[in-house]
Amino acid sequence: QVQLVESGGGLVQTGGSLRLSCTASGSDFDFSAMGWYRQAPGKQRELVAGIRKDGDPRYADSAKARFTISRGDAKNSVWLQMNSLKPEDTAVYFCNALLLRDELYEYWGQGTQVTVSS
Repeated sequence: QVQLVESGGGLVQTGGSLRLSCTASGSDFDFSAMGWYRQAPGKQRELVAGIRKDGDPRYADSAKARFTISRGDAKNSVWLQMNSLKPEDTAVYFCNALLLRDELYEYWGQGTQVTVSS
């Protein structure tokens, strides 16, 4: 019953910015970690950025210095601020959430398209 709802994707020119948002509905879970993955056509899904419950962020090399991940105080929302966007950032971006209880549960959003034109 946990649903991750994403928003904020769209079309932007090279050098532009977008802010992706993700909120978990139907849940008051305090996720162990949340993050963003992306998948470009013909490529594997890859981690862009993640953030743990304690606020410690991690970034893919391609995202460092350009993207910033943050979580809300309620810990069931995550944002990705993307600056200086490049055409190679074009992909479907997926929100991800991990919940550690008796075992590890993983949840995915439906994806939001980000297109960067040259």
